[in-house]
Amino acid sequence: MAPGEAVLPVLPALRELLPAGGLRRGSVVATGRWSLLCLALVAGASADGAWCAVVGLPQLGVTAAAGAGLVPDRMLLVPDPGPGWPQVVASLLDGCDLVLLRPPEQPPAQARRRLEATVRRCGGVLVVAGDWDGAQTRLTIEGQDWTGIGAGHGRLRARRVQVVADGRGAGARIRARWLWLPGPDGAVTAAEPAPAADEGPAAPGEWRKRSTG
Repeated sequence: MAPGEAVLPVLPALRELLPAGGLRRGSVVATGRWSLLCLALVAGASADGAWCAVVGLPQLGVTAAAGAGLVPDRMLLVPDPGPGWPQVVASLLDGCDLVLLRPPEQPPAQARRRLEATVRRCGGVLVVAGDWDGAQTRLTIEGQDWTGIGAGHGRLRARRVQVVADGRGAGARIRARWLWLPGPDGAVTAAEPAPAADEGPAAPGEWRKRSTG
């Protein structure tokens, strides 16, 4: 990626959810909670050559991150940043294009404002697995169903989710898309809307579980 480009790329299935078609540099994106959506958001930029850091996710290993599309050679993992996590994140933003953070606690307003200023100054992107007041873009999973289980047997093979995006400024308009997250082949792709609950029983090999997260 050429220095100074205003937007970091995302996977094609996510482009229509974001007002700029990608992750705008200098912005904060919040996902409401930790899920595969967080990794999917950073995978496109990582594959395109961006340096990424993942902070506060001790359960995430290199193999799992690589399986989600991140490039290990350009990835930094900080499983436990400790009580000084805002300073750790600020330092990473100074050297990385993108930082994925799960805060260990509700970010204090002062720390949040300092990190937002660092994001703008450095021109990176902060993706937060959690709530973040003032985030330019928020993405949440509002519904989901799974496929793979037939009449009480089988294995889960894929998850179809409805992702809703809103935010501030250019991101204020609500956008909603159905995605395979992941699909049967493990990829994140666009999906047809899930059948409504009153449309009859699931087809053979499909188990529907509609929920809001």
